[in-house]
Amino acid sequence: MAEGGSRHGGTRTNRVYKAVNRPLTILGAERRLFFVALIIGSAIFSLMYSLVGGIGFFIVAVIVARIATKHDVEILRVLMNSGKFRRRYDPVKWEPTEITIRNRHV
Repeated sequence: MAEGGSRHGGTRTNRVYKAVNRPLTILGAERRLFFVALIIGSAIFSLMYSLVGGIGFFIVAVIVARIATKHDVEILRVLMNSGKFRRRYDPVKWEPTEITIRNRHV
């Protein structure tokens, strides 16, 4: 009998639950982004001694994190790893291309 096979020769089906494929979120924001927002809000509170400023920045950061999570769940991982790889195309580096037009009916 092969690994994962069936004794009766039929096809094997496995149940997949929706909760397995959903991203882990807190207040609609991906958990790592929520943690970043929480740390930044507490840093604002600690450094500037402003409870209103810390809570306000935390709320704004959670809203931005929710928008980023709605757009792409893995956006934080992509941004953190983007510096490790070299760019393949840089639109800022412009190289002129010479184009010649040939007339057939001359």
